Amino acid sequence: MADKKPALSTHEKYDKLLTLISAQGKAAVAFSGGVDSSFLCHCAVTALGRGNSAAITVVSPMLPRSELEAARSVAALTGIKHILIEEDSIDEQVAANPKERCYYCKKLEFASILDAAYREGIGTVLDGSNVDDLNDYRPGLKALEELKIISPLREAGLTKAEIRELSREFQLPTWNKPAFACLASRFPYGERLDREKLNRVERAEDHLRGHGFHQFRVRSHGTIARIEVAPEERLRFFNESLLDAVSQELKSLGFVFVALELEGYTMGSLNRETTQGRQISDF
Repeated sequence: MADKKPALSTHEKYDKLLTLISAQGKAAVAFSGGVDSSFLCHCAVTALGRGNSAAITVVSPMLPRSELEAARSVAALTGIKHILIEEDSIDEQVAANPKERCYYCKKLEFASILDAAYREGIGTVLDGSNVDDLNDYRPGLKALEELKIISPLREAGLTKAEIRELSREFQLPTWNKPAFACLASRFPYGERLDREKLNRVERAEDHLRGHGFHQFRVRSHGTIARIEVAPEERLRFFNESLLDAVSQELKSLGFVFVALELEGYTMGSLNRETTQGRQISDF
């Protein structure tokens, strides 16, 4: 029986990642401004140089302005060319918000990113999926496969924790950035999406950020705002002044009721109603 190969170290995986990217000659990164795609921008510039790499961001109603500004900041830091695709409307299949919403959204977004890359003379698009994403419910991964998008972080075997570790080593400001997902993930499947609802959730989360919370979501259930914060941050709400302030701020946006999830933030919490007891993660 053949001996099992020893697991690669984090830095060996990093070297493998650079080799995978370098083999493309030219590549564009689908860039959201998050931990994974920011690290991938750094790697693309390292492996290919600024002249052979680009970062492409789709600016849609589901991308908060704070994330766009973060993406611009990281692009400037890494020196990668940053291309913005303005998408003002929400596709009907996405707006209907079915369980497969992420698939439809990714298919449309990455098709646009591919077109933008081709106009730059780049035939390869990279995305920031990592090994941990394989353990989640990610219908968008199917769209990436169909469009032949390359996921080098996954191919190199890098986990989220390793990406954060390397990002810190390379002094990327995103190394400890909270997990994030598009604003559509704040709504239960089947609830129709529109710009007004998305904007309301974005402004509600801006209020929480303004109060110093680090990891949070405002889940929208019609007229009810259900706040999730990281379990270790829940104790901050044992403060009447803060409770009153947050309640008033969110109600001023149009929510009638404001509630706090007692267990705290959980990835994919809105999937509980659709998985018959098996929790899956869709952000």
